[in-house]
Amino acid sequence: MTSTHTVHNPSQLTFAVPKGRILDEALPVMARAGVVPEDGFFDKTNRALSFDTTREDMRLIRVRAFDVATFVAHGAAQVGIVGSDVIEEFDYADLYAPVDLDIGHCRLSVARLAGDNADETAASHLRVATKYPNLTRRHFERQGVQAECVKLNGAMELAPLLGLARQIVDLVSTGRTLEQNGLVETSRILDISARLIVNRAALKTDPRIAALVSAFREDAEKRAKSATKDAA
Repeated sequence: MTSTHTVHNPSQLTFAVPKGRILDEALPVMARAGVVPEDGFFDKTNRALSFDTTREDMRLIRVRAFDVATFVAHGAAQVGIVGSDVIEEFDYADLYAPVDLDIGHCRLSVARLAGDNADETAASHLRVATKYPNLTRRHFERQGVQAECVKLNGAMELAPLLGLARQIVDLVSTGRTLEQNGLVETSRILDISARLIVNRAALKTDPRIAALVSAFREDAEKRAKSATKDAA
C-alpha cells in the first residue's frame, strides 16, 4: 500500500502519534493493539502528515508531541499517544489518559552550568529557559521562587552558556547532552512515560475507542506480567 492524499472521512477514527523519541517504541505496541500504519508511513522521505492504516475505519496523523494533545483534546483526533510531560503541562479537561504504556521513559529536570554554585533557594526570582512554562512555574512556586520562563523549543542547553537564563528545565534521558554542554542536573520535577490518550466525549459515544483502550491496556498488562516474571 502506498501513501496517497485522501479526503477526510468523518466516520474514520483519527489516531495521533508524536514525531520523535516515543514513536519508535510506540509502533510495536500499536501493532499489537491492531493499529498498523501503511507502508508509506515508514518512508523517511515522505513528508505527508496523514496516513492510512490496515483498518479502513482509522487513519494516523503524525504531528509534534504537544500538538497530539491539542488535536485529541479538541476532538480533531479521538485517540493518541503522548508523553505524560505533555499531559501535565496542558492539563486539558477533555483529555483522558487511561493507559500508561510503560515506554518512552525519561524525566523532566532542572539543570544549570556545572560551575554555578549559587544557592537557588536563597533567590526569590529566577529566569529559566524551557518549553514547559506551566510545570516550571509550579515547581519553583513550591520552593517559594518566582520563575520567569523564557520559552525555547530546542537548543535549551545554550541558554545558560549564553546568559539567556541561569537554569533550564528540559527532558533528560541519559544526561549525556547536559554533560557535553557543561551542565548538571540539579533536581527532578517529573518522571515521564508515554500514555494512551483519548477524547472524553468520543470515548462516551464511540465504542471503537473503548475497544482500543481495552486492547492497549491488555498489552500493557501482559508486558508488566512478563517483566515481573523475568525479574523473579
